[in-house]
Amino acid sequence: MLSGKDYSKYFTAPDLKEAKKRGKEDIQVLQFDQIPEEMQGVGAGKKYMIETYGCQMNVHDSETIAGILEQMAYTRTESHQDADIILLNTCAIRENAEDKVFGHIGSLKALKTEKPNLVLGVCGCMSQEESVVSRILQKHQHVDLIFGTHNIHRLPHLLFNALMSKEMVVEVWSKEGDVVENMPKVRADGLRAWVNIMYGCDKFCTYCIVPYTRGKERSRRPEDVLNEIRDLARQGYQEITLLGQNVNAYGKDFSNITYLFGDLMDDVRKIGIPRVRFTTSHPRDFDDHLIEVLAKKGNLVEHIHLPVQSGSSEVLKLMARKYDRERYLELVAKLKKAIPDVVLTTDIIVGFPGETDEQFAETLSLVKEVEYDMAFTFIYSPRDGTPAAKMQDDVPMEVKKRRLAKLNDVLNEISKKKNSILQGQVVEVLVEGESKKNPDVLSGRTRTNKLVNFVGPKHLIGKMVYVSIEKAQTWTLKGKWVEEVSKSPVA
Repeated sequence: MLSGKDYSKYFTAPDLKEAKKRGKEDIQVLQFDQIPEEMQGVGAGKKYMIETYGCQMNVHDSETIAGILEQMAYTRTESHQDADIILLNTCAIRENAEDKVFGHIGSLKALKTEKPNLVLGVCGCMSQEESVVSRILQKHQHVDLIFGTHNIHRLPHLLFNALMSKEMVVEVWSKEGDVVENMPKVRADGLRAWVNIMYGCDKFCTYCIVPYTRGKERSRRPEDVLNEIRDLARQGYQEITLLGQNVNAYGKDFSNITYLFGDLMDDVRKIGIPRVRFTTSHPRDFDDHLIEVLAKKGNLVEHIHLPVQSGSSEVLKLMARKYDRERYLELVAKLKKAIPDVVLTTDIIVGFPGETDEQFAETLSLVKEVEYDMAFTFIYSPRDGTPAAKMQDDVPMEVKKRRLAKLNDVLNEISKKKNSILQGQVVEVLVEGESKKNPDVLSGRTRTNKLVNFVGPKHLIGKMVYVSIEKAQTWTLKGKWVEEVSKSPVA
């Protein structure tokens, strides 16, 4: 093996060919084992640090990793110097995210030299890539532990090997594992919670690495999801977000029951959680029954994140999005008819291989027609192993940047206009904490996920309050706390 070291004893590397396969074997539902006896209490007096990159799924995975570490008696720290374990939970969605992680891995080499007993680990989506593991083996041998997205529950065993051995421990499963229930979690606060309802994605968009890093679609059983949500309600959580790479494909893999995402949402609607969100949905799987359920509202908020990626049918076909411009706009029309006050947000990629000025203009026209309240916008970034990476990336970077700027200008104008409608209105706000810019100002979000800043007493943190909007800005709202409300709030 590399540099004369023998990694074979603790080495299971990712394999892209295996990751691309979709086996027909049944997914088993397993229960998380107790911490092995040899690892119980191993973290007493020691500290861990987790750095999380990427999406909400990674955030939730980090909560699970923290739960496992704390069951081994480790305590959290935010200081590299104080940490006995540092884990980087990584994202593979874009090239610059990977570059950032590798830069950080390199910067930690000095700390590892200073503290040779420090365990440095890399996990998450980047770990599922062959090229990433190869690069770490060749250039970053101060890393002690690499594991992937399918075997987080194996962390106590992997950490035992890392502590007992002087060899790098690598365990990355290329084929997705089973669904593991009862995993411990350390949630960020007692206010909002992430709830995984399914894992993986079968859509295979040509630009996306996720189907390979997260595996095939596999749904948690309804009773397990609903029991977790009921438990969160009993604990007093005010908001939950249901998570999945393609959340509204939930249940399509069940062979013995007919129970889809609309059915789940209808059941969640009856649980006493004030707000329920979900992300990320795929337009192809957004069916009429789901729209009918969301229109019942209650605790189902009227904010829907609906990634479009492009407004051009030709580009959408190259992306293998499995819908065209017309079908997407038909779905938007259905949503607006069923939920007149719906707020839509989206994801858009500019500069996809072959994208012409005319095709980009179609994206701009779609944005203006839909009138998104917000969008995450990106310049196309090729990912090794995806079909799009083999396409000729013939859009010059200066053109991509110019298109991105033009798109963002249009989105900013729409956002400011949509926010201005709320000026003078009273909105319901879940107060999340102090403003990052001013501790004397409180900050929270409306049902439609708009950020509101206002002055109020600290005891409002964690509560639902009403705020009169006094000033609308492009991305945020400023308001005044209203102690008594005489009419129904909006947003």
